Amino acid sequence: MNRSPLLSRRALLAGTAGLAFTGAKSRQGEAATQSLTVTTRILDVKGRAAKVFGILGPDGKPGLSLTYGSGFHATVENRLSEETLIHWHGQLPPLAMDGSPMFSGAALQPGEKRNYDFDRLETGTHWMHSHMGLQEQQLLAAPLIVKEAGEALFDEQEHVVILHDFTFREPTEILSELQGGKGGHAMHGEASAKMDHSAHANMAAMPAHLSDISYDAMLANDRTLDDPEVVVAAKGGRFRLRIINAASATNYWIDLGEIEGTLIAVDGKGVEHVKARRFPLAMAQRVDIRLALPAGSGSWPVLFQSEGATQRSGIILKAGQGVVAKISDQGLAGEALDLELETKLRSVVFIRDEPVNRVEMLMLTGGGADYVWGLNGKPSMHDIIASVREGERYEIMFHNMTSMSHPMHLHGHYFQVVEINGQRISGAVRDTVLVPVGATVTIRFDADNPGTWPLHCHHLYHMNAGMMGAISYISAA
Repeated sequence: MNRSPLLSRRALLAGTAGLAFTGAKSRQGEAATQSLTVTTRILDVKGRAAKVFGILGPDGKPGLSLTYGSGFHATVENRLSEETLIHWHGQLPPLAMDGSPMFSGAALQPGEKRNYDFDRLETGTHWMHSHMGLQEQQLLAAPLIVKEAGEALFDEQEHVVILHDFTFREPTEILSELQGGKGGHAMHGEASAKMDHSAHANMAAMPAHLSDISYDAMLANDRTLDDPEVVVAAKGGRFRLRIINAASATNYWIDLGEIEGTLIAVDGKGVEHVKARRFPLAMAQRVDIRLALPAGSGSWPVLFQSEGATQRSGIILKAGQGVVAKISDQGLAGEALDLELETKLRSVVFIRDEPVNRVEMLMLTGGGADYVWGLNGKPSMHDIIASVREGERYEIMFHNMTSMSHPMHLHGHYFQVVEINGQRISGAVRDTVLVPVGATVTIRFDADNPGTWPLHCHHLYHMNAGMMGAISYISAA
């Protein structure tokens, strides 16, 4: 017998908590098919021309903005000279439309068009990206925003920011170099290898940042701080930032400077409000932050500082006759992201009280000088690491036995964070959670979307070097 799902299938308003995002069956046939084009673009990065990939919507701009209730109807055309496949990160389509190589169908060949049509549409701040090889490092990603239908809940401006780490080098060359023992991870890996089992409890004291790749620039909406995006805002108005970390190998700290922000959603799902001037954002995660801008004229930078590196990007909010000052793209190296905020997050999504059928322990392993990563001691790209039955509820405890942190993403499902380092919480509903060095993080999900679904680290090079497996439904074909 099927149990009630972890998430209600209807969108909820959670009183003064702001927004509660959750999926529902959308009505078919209410919206025209969106045309998406996978193509190349030319950017100016610090005065040099850079040829990158992109996903352009019907208006010729990156990404899509949709309204809840219309379902997802899109045609994707591949105008690259190589094959690709797009994953709808944050959406819960049937497996055949998930966009995961080796799991959900053939790659999209050069010149090929393919239709995607599913009616379960998740509201919130999401994104789409290539899951083919290392194309994500070449900026093959774009926003996928799904707004609530009807009138806006708040009179506010909003702006989408997508973050990238950029290199002029070929990603395959970078991976080869890492596997040759030349990355910054090697020192950590060697130190970890010398530990006995009892010493893993002290691994959190080691440098844990993900600065194992040297980048040429950090980008916010394809621009550096040499020529940042300036967003015109209303004096004293309410402003909502939808921020997407599409970086391949970089975590960020969001620095709001003198403005206090209110965190209202993570990974597209509502949370009880948290106020701060600084927020962590791991790879593949998204945050919605509401700002109350000062009443007078001025300009206010929103900076994105790399974890473990001095490079940063940013945008500028400008009201009235505010003067935009020059800002350096170099700051103090960001410390390693931790779970302090994660322990405080509380979901406003309705979650049914159901028993857990089974708990799985999943060790995050590897990371020596050979740059081999794995799950439960085994590098993989498609091995089944756990089997589930439709209608049951499961918990997975991630235990990070490596010397670097890992943002873990489960396809086809949302999950709730329910335990951090032994502390039980009723945490955020997410699709990607960071597991720092030495930490244990437990997630809970309902098996309500049959198939064989990828579960992997969203650090692109970790995933391609073995930190990927699959959750398989016993009844799945």
